[in-house]
Formats: sequence, structure tokens, C-alpha cells
Amino acid sequence: MSVVTRFAPSPTGFLHIGGCRTALFNWLYARHHGGRFLLRIEDTDRKRSTPEAIAAILDGLRWLGLDWDGEEVYQSRRAERHAAVARSLVEAGKAYHCYCSPEELEEMRQKARAEGRSAVYDRRWRDRDPAEAPAGVEPVVRIKAPLDGETIIEDGVQGQVTLANEQLDDMVLLRADGTPTYMLSVVVDDHDMGVSQVLRGDDHLTNAFRQTVLYQAMDWAPPAFAHIPLIHGDDGAKLSKRHGALGIEAYREMGYLPEAMRNYLLRLGWSHGDDEFISTEEAIAWFDLGGIGRSPSRFDMAKLNNVNAHYLKDADDDRLAGLICADSALGDDARARLSAAMPILKPRAKTLVELSDAAGFLLVRPRSLTAKAAKILDPAARALLAGLVAALEASETWDEAALEAVVRAFAEAQGVKLGAVAQPLRAALTGSHASPGIFEVMALLGREESLARLAAPPAGGA
Repeated sequence: MSVVTRFAPSPTGFLHIGGCRTALFNWLYARHHGGRFLLRIEDTDRKRSTPEAIAAILDGLRWLGLDWDGEEVYQSRRAERHAAVARSLVEAGKAYHCYCSPEELEEMRQKARAEGRSAVYDRRWRDRDPAEAPAGVEPVVRIKAPLDGETIIEDGVQGQVTLANEQLDDMVLLRADGTPTYMLSVVVDDHDMGVSQVLRGDDHLTNAFRQTVLYQAMDWAPPAFAHIPLIHGDDGAKLSKRHGALGIEAYREMGYLPEAMRNYLLRLGWSHGDDEFISTEEAIAWFDLGGIGRSPSRFDMAKLNNVNAHYLKDADDDRLAGLICADSALGDDARARLSAAMPILKPRAKTLVELSDAAGFLLVRPRSLTAKAAKILDPAARALLAGLVAALEASETWDEAALEAVVRAFAEAQGVKLGAVAQPLRAALTGSHASPGIFEVMALLGREESLARLAAPPAGGA
């Protein structure tokens, strides 16, 4: 049987970390088996679904590199098909019209609470003659759930899970206004889309039993289920914004690479021996349900930073320069300078934002000094650098070795240590007290730019 997985987000908010991991696992499972990965936008909540949220979901998936097969499916456009299935179940005697008023339902809720029961609806219209329906009440459509026995799910992660059917309710399929419910829409869409494998969070496990009842009522084969434990914060509590539960666009803005995010999300609940850094090609080759653990994983920002730092070091220098310059008006010379600087800049950074900050002095001539740099570049240091300029101008070669030789010779001639010259030199060229090696910096800036900065060093403090 051909493998078909799906990712089905609701566009009522951002695409969060848990949703990204679910999408990744479905994508990997489909790619591993040579199957299809589908995208369904579950936008039936018309009041809360927004075009902006849909666009953010599509953009986030594309940024992560999770390409889907075919066009995305919009659930709201299939409402008539969903309703038709419910009506066919009524005609087959497997569903029925319920005419309970809101007051009756509230009375049932209070009684269930008092008796410590989860089931609310007492099925009073299950076998009742519709001719007894009260006037002016629009009915809902309810499924006839089995009253005895049990429903068994062979879950790809949780193992065999059983629920006594007496715990099931006659769930609503169509509301009184004729609109389909989530449970009905999901089952119909998964069937019509040919979904063979449903991988999702284990908060949907109870839904699987209710959905299985609907599959059986329609004489449809249910998909294979696999429910993944949720992601918790590093303190073991439910993941929230304070743990880093942000939209995927936020991580992009914070400077994380998509391949690093894929690697990190893959390791949140899935493992392959002791492997920590797993390429996309390896992930596709290795991914299986057996590698998914049964315990919640923990989101750790420090670990994400370390993973991203690893991928930054391995990333192509021209690509990183392009990412940093993407939203700027910098010319080709600045981009080339930045690309040439990557070997000395990227080992020091954990994110693109840190990399961009560290590279700033290469792209824009500093206009002011940090507080520490201002203390270094005092009047005596400025006078010292004025003498150094002449020595640098006389140098025929402008590379690291030649520049170091010139500065060392100048320091010896002045009777000072190398640091007494190198530190003010760094402050004048970068505006900061910290940077990559100062001779590397000078070589990257080039003769003309370096001398221009030394001729008019930044003034004052930050």
C-alpha cells in the first residue's frame, strides 16, 4: 500500500514548535517510504482563521524545507461533502437527529458532574420517533456509537490502546445550522485524501477512538495511527512561551538556520543511536516509528543554540553572507568582504543575528565607540596610532603576516608592548574592544579602508 501522510494545521495562530515537529515527522515518514506528504488547512473555524495565519504556515513550512505534494487542501471548501456523509449515515440508520434544547443539555451536564461521569448526553433521541420532535427546534446529527464491547487501536508509538465503548458518546456530526463538526471533517478528509498514516500529538489519542467509530460506521478502513508524546519545557512543565514556544517565524528572525531547526526538531522525541547531528538525507534514510520515544521531550534553547552553531560553522560562506545582506542595500564589494570574513567570524557565533552583529564593523564604518573601546582609545593612544599610520602606508604588502610585522616593529620602536598598539588599533578600526584577530581584520578591510578609518577614528563612547 502506498504511504500517504498529512499535516493539518488550524490557521488560528502561529505555526508553533510542536506543529513543526509533527509536520517534519510526517514529511520524513512519507519521504522514507517513497510516499506522499499532503497539507490540509483546517480552516473551519471561520471566526478565528485568518489569511495572515495561513500565509505564515505556508511560509514557515517552505522555510523549513518541508515541501508538500500537490496543492494544499482547504477544509472549509469541503463542507458540503462532509455534510453529505452525515446525511448518508442518518439514512443508513447509523446516525440520528437529536432535538435536545440547550437547557436539556445543561441539565445533563450537571447530572453527569454530580455522578462523576464524563459522558454527558444520555442518548434520549437515539431511538425516539422524530415525529415527537418539538416545534421550532433545529436538530443536530449524532453518530450511533457502540454501546458495549471495546475499541482497540494498534498505535505505532503507544502500542495497543483499548477503550471500553461505554465511555464513548454519541458525538455530534452536524450542528443545528447544518455545519459539520471537526471530528466528521477530519475523518472524511483523511479518507478522501487517501491518508494511510496519521502521525500527530498524543493529545489526539482520545480522538482516535471516536474517529474510529465513524470509520467503522462508513465501512471505511481507518488509517494507521501513531501518537507522539508532546514537547515540554526544560523544567518538565507544559511547553509555553516562557520556554521558547514561539512561532517558527520568530526562530527565523532570531537567526536560526532551517537545517539546524530540522535537526533539532528531529531529535525532540526521536533518536538514532547516539547521533546528534543528522543530515536531512540521513534523516530520510533512517526515520521510522521505532525511534520515537514514549516520554515527552524537553525543549532546550541552549541545545538549539549549540546545534545551530554547528550548522553555521559548516554553512557555505557565500550563502551566509547573502543571508546577512538579504535585507540591506549593501553592494557586491561589501558582500564579498563579508564572505571572505566568514571563516573567522562564524566559529564565534551561534545564530545569524550574532554573526551579523559581529560582522557589522566590516560593512559599515563605526561612528562611535563602545564604552570599553572609548577607554582604550584615549588621547595618548590616538597619538600613538597617528605615528603608526606612516609605517602602515609604507608597507608594500597588505596581508596578515606583513601587517603583524609592521605593528610589532612599530611597538618595539616606541618601547611598548604589542597590546598597547593592537588594542587601540582594534578600537579605531572596529569601534569595539573585541573582534577577530586585528591583523585578520585589517587584511579583510583592505589598505584603503583601514587607512581611511585610522585617519578619522570614531570619537567618544557608545
